[in-house]
Amino acid sequence: MGSALLAGCAPTSFLITPVAVRPELSEQVVVRESPWATKKIALIDVDGVLQNIRPTSLLGASGENPVSLLAEKLDHAATDKDVRAVVLRINSPGGGVTATDLMYGELRRFRERTGKPVITSMLDVAASGGYYLACGSDKIYALPTTVTGSIGVIMLAPDFSGTMGKIGVRVNVIKSGPMKDMGSMFREMSDEDRAMFQSLIDGMYARFLDVVGRARQDVPRDELRKLADGRVYLGTEAKEKGLVDELGTLHDAIAGAKEAAGLADVKVKVVQYGRPLAYRPNIYAHADAPAQQVNLVNVQLPDWLAGPSPQLMYIWAPGW
Repeated sequence: MGSALLAGCAPTSFLITPVAVRPELSEQVVVRESPWATKKIALIDVDGVLQNIRPTSLLGASGENPVSLLAEKLDHAATDKDVRAVVLRINSPGGGVTATDLMYGELRRFRERTGKPVITSMLDVAASGGYYLACGSDKIYALPTTVTGSIGVIMLAPDFSGTMGKIGVRVNVIKSGPMKDMGSMFREMSDEDRAMFQSLIDGMYARFLDVVGRARQDVPRDELRKLADGRVYLGTEAKEKGLVDELGTLHDAIAGAKEAAGLADVKVKVVQYGRPLAYRPNIYAHADAPAQQVNLVNVQLPDWLAGPSPQLMYIWAPGW
């Protein structure tokens, strides 16, 4: 117990009670269709930029590594025999190529080793890497207002050489080969650099098309390539073009998961996983614990400001 004396007519005391908090994920029921329900649908959320690092702000690291967190949540759903299906709730513009592919691989691995169906529910945005991840599920639901698609790869390589020349700053580069500093922000990109990066982009784009083609087998490959020019689609158009299976809400996706698990007429519990002290009153709540933030302004830095290397991304970012 601790106390603090404040200015005023009388002392004010504060009671501080230590609480033991285990960092492991805990389960919280967000929907209970019956007091006697035992079978579960696990609602797993994927929000924000997909990256294999912890998100950063001006004050340093904050939040959790999305790849690690998804794998941890899937492990919980895999080992719980009462969890009969998963609803993957995606609200993401995508992210890094490797992080996206790792998360997609974890989702595929979960389905293969457990046999439990995975139904994706897209919210505001499930574009580029967000759509890539959705293709790892058994069925995709989108809202009419969902922004999805953006099938493609983009690379960001800032060029500060002109600015440096104006202020009289130079960078001396000693390298082992002519391509060692390709994409450097301290010089203009050469034709050789551009050709090399384009080769990388083409390979990653082909992989993206393979992932989508495997999931959307009713869409002819030639038609898919036309759809995959980087543009985005609203959910209604995505449904018309065969990129999603159904238009529906999160509740519809949960009903679809019950049906896929053979529980259409069974009362179930819908559960989420989060860190201790996280409050999740319903299926729309974010599952992570509240951030321990003392600053009033939390500025999120773009990755290309946090690190100078070129970024290869499956991402939709119209503000760039």
